[in-house]
Amino acid sequence: MPSRAQALIRKIDMKSVVEANGLRRTFGDLVAVDGIDLSVSEGEVFGFLGPNGAGKSTAVRMLTTLLRPTDGQAFVGGYNVVSQASEVRKVIGVALQDAAIDPLMTGRELLKLQAVLHGIPRQSARDRGEELLERVGLSAAADRRVGTYSGGMRRRLDLALSLIHEPKILFLDEPTTGLDPTSRTALWEEVRRLNTEFGTTVFLTTQYLEEADELAGRIAIIDYGKIVREGSPADLKASIGAPTLRIDIDPQNLDKAQSVLSEFGIDRPARDGRVAIGLDGGVAKVAEVVNALEKQGVEVLHLELDAPSLDDVFAEATGRRLEGAETPDE
Repeated sequence: MPSRAQALIRKIDMKSVVEANGLRRTFGDLVAVDGIDLSVSEGEVFGFLGPNGAGKSTAVRMLTTLLRPTDGQAFVGGYNVVSQASEVRKVIGVALQDAAIDPLMTGRELLKLQAVLHGIPRQSARDRGEELLERVGLSAAADRRVGTYSGGMRRRLDLALSLIHEPKILFLDEPTTGLDPTSRTALWEEVRRLNTEFGTTVFLTTQYLEEADELAGRIAIIDYGKIVREGSPADLKASIGAPTLRIDIDPQNLDKAQSVLSEFGIDRPARDGRVAIGLDGGVAKVAEVVNALEKQGVEVLHLELDAPSLDDVFAEATGRRLEGAETPDE
């Protein structure tokens, strides 16, 4: 087991490549990002998880120099995103959710154009473009107009475009939104490969719990412009403690059921027609809960006991479930 001194040395050696201190952005009276602090280490996959409108994309636009902060400061690759914006752009790759791609150009043409914009020599650009087309599985479609591409193909092309200049830091803003499961899995694999084989630092925004859990070594959960939780997925879920017991009942028995369940654990958010608690004692207590409900005349229509999830972390922090989360409470 490493000593405290060894652990400290490793911590010092971890170079921070994305830093935000008191970062804030307002649009009139609307506070989109409310004084957040962030630190992302070199070689890390960092997940920024939250519902639509939470401030994820606004934060990314500030970190990638596309939007000027109202207050606070941020550094990417060691450069100030406001006063050294051109230097920041040289070290990052960006794939935004609403990126505009010319539908009349082919995938190969767009990669060549992107290479020219980054000042890459012609032969290097050609070789790099072919390599990226193969890596994202678009070699066969390279000479088709992008307007004929499926949603998954366009997202994979967008990823290739963001990698043409071999950036060390990659920002992916909800990269799999709207993709089918197969396309989503393929993109996940490419993100893992970029990180493990090339050491690319990835800053990933997402509203999908599974995506954050699968890819990120550390997660910050944002809600209404504020970071409400931060840590590794395992640590965040462990902080919840008890598993969540969800029980479907007749809505007219809701108050009675909640009164009974309050004796077994802390209330957790649930959809209509369902009650949920953090069940102290776990599975060993399920039969006791059912018996207690039956004694009060409450019929159990369905029940399930789930290990703590990132949605439980979000619910515990905000008092509601993550909008759009792929959970039993959807």
